[in-house]
Amino acid sequence: MTKSTTGAARRERVTIERTYGDVSLEEVWDMWTTKDGIESWWGPDGFAVTVRTLDPRPGGTLEYAMTAVEPAQIQFLAKAGMPVTHSVRATYTEVTPPRRLAFTQIADFVPGVEPYEVATTVELHAAAQGVRLVLTIDRMHDAHWTEMAVKGWESELGKLAKVLAA
Repeated sequence: MTKSTTGAARRERVTIERTYGDVSLEEVWDMWTTKDGIESWWGPDGFAVTVRTLDPRPGGTLEYAMTAVEPAQIQFLAKAGMPVTHSVRATYTEVTPPRRLAFTQIADFVPGVEPYEVATTVELHAAAQGVRLVLTIDRMHDAHWTEMAVKGWESELGKLAKVLAA
């Protein structure tokens, strides 16, 4: 059985905020807009990302493969009937260096759920001693998958903090 989703049912958004100390807007921006930057932190714990295409401009794309590399994630995906590697294509809708980045991608990885579009917005603000990042994402098709998406982004933003601190 396939569960369908409608845009109206998912228009609510979730916001996650982080502050990264002793870094510049440009350093954080580079982590979101360069191949080396993205590959250094993107993907939740236990996953690695390989960037295939990167064109950060409105209408440009980010294409990457996200692969489970830790046994717990590999086992989770197998149990859920999901592949170990998932190819993703995001389309940039707004690129305003070094302050705002927005993109959409298709959530096509949930078994039994028709693919649907998910929007993400990243805002960077100069803070007293660093950068405040505001990440806003569309809610997923249900509460469970929204919670998983938030946990994934929280993991990723934690990885970003470690890379920026190094």
